[in-house]
Amino acid sequence: MSDYGSGRDAAAQPALRLSGLSKSFGKPAVDRLDLTVQAGEFYALLGPNGAGKTTTLRMVAGLLPADSGEIGIFGVDARRQPIEAKRITAWLPDEPMLYDKLDPLEYLEFVAGLWGVPPEVAQERAVELLHVLGLWEQRFERCEGFSRGMKQKVALAGALIHNPKLLMLDEPLTGLDAAVARQVKDLLVERVRAGAAIVLTTHILEVAERLADRIGIIHHGRLIAEGTLGELRSIAGERHSTLEDVFLELTRPDAVATEAA
Repeated sequence: MSDYGSGRDAAAQPALRLSGLSKSFGKPAVDRLDLTVQAGEFYALLGPNGAGKTTTLRMVAGLLPADSGEIGIFGVDARRQPIEAKRITAWLPDEPMLYDKLDPLEYLEFVAGLWGVPPEVAQERAVELLHVLGLWEQRFERCEGFSRGMKQKVALAGALIHNPKLLMLDEPLTGLDAAVARQVKDLLVERVRAGAAIVLTTHILEVAERLADRIGIIHHGRLIAEGTLGELRSIAGERHSTLEDVFLELTRPDAVATEAA
């Protein structure tokens, strides 16, 4: 489950490249956003509520049409080649969406079929994912009886069943207990080490601080700062502060106004 670099010139291409990406709902939600994420990189996209994070990821996933701009996924033009882009992309929203009358094995078989994964490959991946996520004992139980954390793990397994190169996660740890959150984090780190790229949004800044290789901060639809935690500390002028301190400093109204000017 680690052949992320396969495909035409995939290794030479950024995992995700956004150029001038824009979307308005009466007023700009995403405003000429430029952003690049490399293969094998864990990237945290942070911002206040309404900053444009989820809108950005929904456009990348092909669930929301962009007004303008470009979306490149491992060299595939996602706006002109949406099917090809979706084959190498996975999107996990903050609320797990499952077919409650199916058990985890049936759900993964169904999702794998939608992606055209050969049955024998799908079976192997499903068994591995259910073991890794601690769901093997519940593989024949209907999802309708699962806790939110268990549903989130099944949804994550469904997102990974077709071996995506780019995985986008919107608040994946919200509402999970510590043990479940640890399982999910360990799995995500393993996928990045195998060569996938992960873009994560979260309001749990400690998660971004521990996991992310680079962090982008978006506000009013624009990327106002980006870099490693150390680089963001330098930008904020807070060399010994936590990510929370840096985030609050960079998203202060007067700081954002200065950046926009």
